[in-house]
Amino acid sequence: MKFKFKPVTLLAVIALSFSLVGCSTTKKKEMGSDGQTMETVGSDSSSAIELNADSDSGKAGAIRTVFFGFNSSVLSTGTREALNANADFLKANPSVEVQIEGHCDERGGVQYNLALGERRAKSIKDYLVAMGVTSSRISTISFGKERPVAFGHDESAWGQNRRGNFVVTAK
Repeated sequence: MKFKFKPVTLLAVIALSFSLVGCSTTKKKEMGSDGQTMETVGSDSSSAIELNADSDSGKAGAIRTVFFGFNSSVLSTGTREALNANADFLKANPSVEVQIEGHCDERGGVQYNLALGERRAKSIKDYLVAMGVTSSRISTISFGKERPVAFGHDESAWGQNRRGNFVVTAK
């Protein structure tokens, strides 16, 4: 005797099967660099981030993008506070490696902005190393003005583009 399942019955069996199969995860609350509580899922905070995720998209765990003033690679107080939180995350997750991307706004020439982006990325790396993050876990690259996140032609857009973005290269 053969059993014949109606499509609705088959879907109900499949749905019930998936609802009975569970996975064990640990939820963990962390304090973000902006003072907000963030919830991550996994056994440690490095499992909550994706390989090649970046801080601009918010998918790099607790690692946050930092910002610079016009024509500057100097770390402001706010930038240093965000970098302190990034350093704490990296020290707590020694398997995580990052690439720091230096970015600029649209003003200035291509070569000038590439050099400025490199100075920004290097100043971020130097600060993280001074905070105790191993230098070999951090690489740098400059994109100058070639990869903006904001496309306006005013201070609001320019301020968002003068940044150091973190990309997870190993977790």
